[in-house]
Amino acid sequence: MNERTQAIWDWFNGAPFRILVIFIIAAFGHVIGHRAISRAIGRLATADLKPGPGTAKRQAERARTIGTVFSSTYNAAIWIIATGMILGEFGFSLGPVLASAGVIGVAIGLGAQTLVRDVLSGIFMLVEDQYGVGDDIRVQDIAGRVEKVGLRITQVRDADGVLWFVRNGEILLVGNKSKQG
Repeated sequence: MNERTQAIWDWFNGAPFRILVIFIIAAFGHVIGHRAISRAIGRLATADLKPGPGTAKRQAERARTIGTVFSSTYNAAIWIIATGMILGEFGFSLGPVLASAGVIGVAIGLGAQTLVRDVLSGIFMLVEDQYGVGDDIRVQDIAGRVEKVGLRITQVRDADGVLWFVRNGEILLVGNKSKQG
């Protein structure tokens, strides 16, 4: 090997190689985690956990919604950790950032109270199975069919074809025409 090739190899064998390895491991973790969550949610969606008429479809939709939440949370965690490790390879000191995370978390929590309320309401709405995708509901002044349920927002299409985005924290009263018993 000549000197130039050796110099390039020595440079690449340092931080660039470690960054590449971190990125590859994060991408691999992303794919494997997504497959594992999809497979587990697929099994959960097809299992007949609560026998009865019409409950299998509802359980499947609920499982898919919860799977989306798990997948998003997992992927965010993977890429936040990978980004932190890559920044560490660039020489950024993460100690002060992590130490101040508590103070920043409190400030963000105070500033984002509505976001926290929306997410917590969404979690309780999913756990309590108040409504799901495909249900005909009445919420606030809107009556229509639920098209998407998320942790923060529920999407409802009314009879005129208008798609409404309702923040879960603003839902104080909901009527579900589709739910039996």
